[in-house]
Amino acid sequence: MEERSRIPVGPPVTNPLPSYWQTPKSPLANVIEPETDAPTQPYDYAIIGSGISGALIAYNLLLTYPTSRIIMLEARELCSGATGRNGGHTKAASYRTYLQHRAELGAEEALKIARLEYANILATHRLTQELGIECESVKCNTVDLIYDETTFEAGKQAIRALEGDASEEERKWGGMAWYRVYGRDDGLKQKFWVREKNGNPEVQSEEDLVGAFEYVAGRIHAYRFTTGILKECVKRGLQLCTNTPVHDIRPSSEPNPRYDIFTQYNTISAQSVILATNGYTPYLLKSLQGAIVPLRGQITAQQASPATGLPSVLPRTYSFIYASGYEYMISRNEPDGQQHIIIGGGLGRQPDAGASEYGTVDDSRLNRDISKYLHGTLLGYFGIASPSPSETSSESDDASYKVIQEWTGIMGATADGRPFVGEVPGRKGMWISAGFNGHGMVLCLKSAEALVKMMSKGGSAEGIEWFPKSFLISDERIRSCRFHGRTDMSVPETGKGSVGHESRVEPRAV
Repeated sequence: MEERSRIPVGPPVTNPLPSYWQTPKSPLANVIEPETDAPTQPYDYAIIGSGISGALIAYNLLLTYPTSRIIMLEARELCSGATGRNGGHTKAASYRTYLQHRAELGAEEALKIARLEYANILATHRLTQELGIECESVKCNTVDLIYDETTFEAGKQAIRALEGDASEEERKWGGMAWYRVYGRDDGLKQKFWVREKNGNPEVQSEEDLVGAFEYVAGRIHAYRFTTGILKECVKRGLQLCTNTPVHDIRPSSEPNPRYDIFTQYNTISAQSVILATNGYTPYLLKSLQGAIVPLRGQITAQQASPATGLPSVLPRTYSFIYASGYEYMISRNEPDGQQHIIIGGGLGRQPDAGASEYGTVDDSRLNRDISKYLHGTLLGYFGIASPSPSETSSESDDASYKVIQEWTGIMGATADGRPFVGEVPGRKGMWISAGFNGHGMVLCLKSAEALVKMMSKGGSAEGIEWFPKSFLISDERIRSCRFHGRTDMSVPETGKGSVGHESRVEPRAV
């Protein structure tokens, strides 16, 4: 894996696979504002990247400095990276990292991370209401279905620790530390509509459902949410410059502005530059090569027929966790009443821990082995209702789950599983919020808020006590990065364990 982290990171490819979420496209998808050829004056802020991080940084800057001149540069269409290609989850799964964080960072910092994730979920869904963004925002419960006894026992241990450290209020129903634990005898099949065994033909070993954890999460159309935020920002003066890849950032020869930003079309000057470029960040900031590593994730959208016997839509979101990995899933209804189920993952099923998916920024292709596995996941986990006497099993199976679209997206994985947020060491006026490990929907909003507060304080995080110090970028963190792959999967190639073992991070999603 360390070898994969050394592959030089390139810019986004020009021909990504179409994302399920980007139909229809936002009216802003291909907007290029005036002043890009020869701006009359430097910008106060240049934000590179138009995903959820870039959008919320712009939003917070405009709230803080309403008259500032801000430009946002995007290599492709608006919100065409991980945010516009993800799994639609706002899910923290904080228990999955809690023991690791407590051992490495102490109970106070571990709680701070869990609280931030929970607050981020609430704030995301609240902001959709405040701004009137129609983006299928639903706060609901989620369930982690566990197919490995050791992982289940370790999960219970982590939940007990989190509950013990949390406040009484946080342990109440719907709180940050509220969990409901189910054993194999608690009617899992009836409650969650799942099989008692994983029936995916691509899984060779026996995998029995041994338990489940239920807690608070949500689902959202992240593309519509983010483009809705950007629509509000444009009203407040944000200038968009899509289809304009940035290839270099250099200190300006003039003290004011501070940076020159080189695109293939022109040079733009700005006093401050913000990198919201996630997995692509090392292309522009070489010092982060190996500290942030691109990781390609893969997702399917499948149509569930009435033969499945599933309610439409499922009232919870799902994760399916086995010894070496997991999948993540939400469901949604189309206007015609058809239920679409979005399920992604499958990296843990690859014999080499999916090494080929690290170090690549090519989201124009699928991994065929992962495709073959993902196509059988819904049948494997849910099965179908009893077929009618006139149907053969294979006919009924084939008709039950139809893959309607499949795509990939590029995440940014970090060696310690935590993002880099703050002022880039040695680069006054250059800021970063990146490296979210596919977990951005429960980290980006609060990270953007914290970053803009730091910018207003000249780079200091003093007074932002709610933000985890372990997220702050520093020379020491960068120097200590030794990338060995994702630490949330128990596979020989990474040498890591599942939750409760040596080191791990929570389930991630594109």
